[in-house]
Amino acid sequence: MNHGKIYVIGIGPGGQEQMTARALHALEQCSCVAGYGLYLDLIAELLEGRERLETGMTHEVERCRAARDAALAGKTVALVSSGDAGVYGMAGLLLEVCGGSPIEIEIIPGITAACSGGALLGAPLSCDFACISLSDLLTPWELIERRLRGAAAGDFAIALYNPASRKRTDALPRACEILLESLPPETVCGLVRCIGREGESHRLTTLGALAEQPCDMLTTVFIGNSATRVVDGWMVTPRGYRGV
Repeated sequence: MNHGKIYVIGIGPGGQEQMTARALHALEQCSCVAGYGLYLDLIAELLEGRERLETGMTHEVERCRAARDAALAGKTVALVSSGDAGVYGMAGLLLEVCGGSPIEIEIIPGITAACSGGALLGAPLSCDFACISLSDLLTPWELIERRLRGAAAGDFAIALYNPASRKRTDALPRACEILLESLPPETVCGLVRCIGREGESHRLTTLGALAEQPCDMLTTVFIGNSATRVVDGWMVTPRGYRGV
């Protein structure tokens, strides 16, 4: 049997101009595209004439199975994630679902929110940093707390994904409380929302004021390390070059 192929594609923040040339080329090879509806809509102009395998939030396993089954039927399939497919994306799950199958899989990297959001704020992640998701849907909150304390103790700059949702309105305040155990309230922070999409916005604040800032699932939060400062309105974490 002629089995198909799956491209796992990170589409970046959203829209064709945010995608890499490699991602665009891979998408052109596909007759079938699987993804969360919002992400498919972001690249709708690229999907004309292609079959859509659309599932909602929390139906990631079904999405990967649909992509697998389409490939087993001989189709060339794109499974898309926003940002990078390997950073809170679909790459790992797809590999698990397809384990032991004869399907060829190619993973295409994309621009994750830590990079695209950081660019809007300035250079908050120029040195060592940690990415931590505040969603406890798949990770116990106790483990998230350990990771927050570890990142703060190690003086990492931090990018927080999934800081709030309709049901998780207290995640960011709880995270701030934990970080303030070892970080000063004047620590420079930034928030970016709707990166690369309509309504894009960004602002700077401090750790002491961060818990009061409005945010949602479309927001990425940046917390500086002990060296992070504001330079001409930019959030900058120096690498430590001499003479500056």
